[in-house]
Parts: sequence; structure tokens; C-alpha cells
Amino acid sequence: MGLLDSLLGNNARRFIKRKDSDAGEAGRALEELRGSLYNDIRTSEGAKRQQQRFCGPVVAMTFNFMAAVGVIMANKLVMKKVGFNFPIFLTLIHYSTSWILLGILRASSLLPVSPPSKTTPFAPLFSLGVVMAFASGLANASLNQNSVGFYQMSKIAVTPSIVLAEFVIFRKTISYKKVLALVVVSGGVAVATVKDLEFNFFGACIAIAWIVPSSINKILWSDLQQQANWTALGLMWKTTPVTVLFLVALMPCLDPPGVLSFRWDLYSSSAIFLTALLGFLLQWSGALALGATSATSHVVLGQFKSCVILLGGYLIFGSDPGFVSICGALTALAGMSVYTSLNLQESREKQIFQLQTQTLPLSKPKAISETTTRDEAATANAA
Repeated sequence: MGLLDSLLGNNARRFIKRKDSDAGEAGRALEELRGSLYNDIRTSEGAKRQQQRFCGPVVAMTFNFMAAVGVIMANKLVMKKVGFNFPIFLTLIHYSTSWILLGILRASSLLPVSPPSKTTPFAPLFSLGVVMAFASGLANASLNQNSVGFYQMSKIAVTPSIVLAEFVIFRKTISYKKVLALVVVSGGVAVATVKDLEFNFFGACIAIAWIVPSSINKILWSDLQQQANWTALGLMWKTTPVTVLFLVALMPCLDPPGVLSFRWDLYSSSAIFLTALLGFLLQWSGALALGATSATSHVVLGQFKSCVILLGGYLIFGSDPGFVSICGALTALAGMSVYTSLNLQESREKQIFQLQTQTLPLSKPKAISETTTRDEAATANAA
């Protein structure tokens, strides 16, 4: 060893020490990477950051738009073409399938971690499960009893209900410009769908009863994700069992008799299973959209679907909804554009305000030190 040291000299020893230090830094970097990955995957805060990173407002609302259009058409197909006229039982199949899929994700360690039970009381989670059962069940019951146009028309009443409920519960207000934009959107949708208003008295009662739970459902989904650090899948896992339980209780009240005598063949089973998969995607995408935006923005997205379906049928399939309906759809789209621009402007103003509040504490010590220096200088001159 002494011969080796004499041959290589001090440079070799320094080189070996540098290699050891580089290996130590690489090991520390690897440990930090492991810790960051663990925080991103196995903690509720990290899972929430990952959801916000990969599923922003545009991605979430686009996903929800595609899933909602698919599930509305598939549900109407199952009820009218297949003859499965049991909307509450169909909703029960949807949520049961979602619960099974969530259980598979949990067993595979792919389900995001939920926040600690101390941070979120059981009452909001239970309330969300209950109102979700009424909102989803009554929505399918309304779609079964009424036309798609009347079903979309009833959504107009959800907008003022959400604005009123958020003011009463959270004291949340919206600007006068946003109110005007929402009035234009609602009026345009009403004009666009006025020709397709097929309903009966029982269907109209179901549509009216659906408005309140639908509004509360959207508000709770948005608030729990934005304020309590929940992810969409984590919240679905906690609330779906409650929803399934209350859907079972709703079946005797709203579904007609004869569900046990329904003929389950390959065609009907495949169609119902397809709606169940689309229902899971709709629930997931809706939760993502509500977590990334707000309850009111999600309702505006629902009205956007109505206008796109109407205009798409006119441009692509050659349907003739009428000049008045087309003008109503275009007016609603213009109102949606104004509402979206107002939301973007408000978001930018919030970001600027947050940056100002973050930099303000850094400027205070400087001002204090400058004042202290002037006072000391004045004292020295007086002496």
C-alpha cells in the first residue's frame, strides 16, 4: 500500500475521496427521489398534487364532456331500445360497478390515499353519498320519463340553485357580469331546447325534485376536493357504499315492478354493462371537473353539451332543429365564452394577489430597517 501511495501520490488519494463523495451524493439524491415519490403516491397531499398536475380544468372538463354525452345516449338507448325501464336499478348497477372497479384499484395499491379521518368528519361524506344517490337516481328517472330536451331544460334551474346555496352555506358571491353571462346562457339553452319538450306530470315532478340534490351534490364534491385535500377516486371510494345503500332504498319507490322478470340476454347485458362502464367514467370525470373548477362552471359545461349536441346534429347528421333553436344555441355559446373569459380573468387576478401577499412579508423588514437607519442618523445628528 505504501508503494502504491508513493507511485500514485496525493492526486490519487484526492481522486478516490472525490469518487466516494460523489457516490454519497448520488445515494442521497436517490433517497430524496424515493421520498418525493412516496409523498406523491402514498400521501393525500401528494396524490392531490398529482391530480392537479395531470388533470387540469381543460383536461377534466373535456373528459367529463365526452363521458356525459356517451352515458346520456347509452342510457336512453337502454331504456327505449332494450326496454330496461328501471332507472334506479340501472343507477344501482352503475354505482355497484364503480365500487367493484374502485376495489380492484385499491387491491392493486393504485387508489390514492385518503386524508386522515380527523381532517374530514363523517357527516359531510355521508351527506355526499346520500345526495349523490338522489341526484343520480332522479336524473335517470327524469331521463326515462321525459325527453332529452326537457331533461336538459331542467338543468337550467340548477344554476340559480347553486348560486343561492353557495351564498347561504359559504357566503360566496359572484360578480354582476357573471350573473348576466349566466342569464344569457340559460336563456339560450331554453330557446335551443324549447322544441323537444316531451314530458308528463310525474316526469316533471321528478325533474323538479332532482334540482336540489343535484345542486348540493356538485357543491359538496367541489368543496371537499378543494378545501379538504380529497382526490376524485378517494372520495368516490368513501361515498359510493352510502350511495349504493340509498339506491336500494329508492328502488321500490320509483322503479316500476317487474325487474326480476326482465330478460337478460347477450344484447341487453352488453348494453347495460356498457352504460355501467360509461357511468364510472362519468362519475370520475365529473369529480375531476368539480375539483378543478367549481359547481357553477360544471353546470355551464352541462349546458355546453346540450348546445354542442344540437349543433352537431345539424352540421353532421343534417337534422333540422329550426332557426330559432340554432340561434338559441349560438347565443348560449356566446354567453359561455363570456363566462369563461371572466373566470380566466378572475383566476389571473387571484394569482397576482397571491404573489403580492407572498412577497409583501419580504419587503416589510427592509422598510423597517430603513426607518431604523434614518432614526439612528437623526439621533446622531442631534447629539
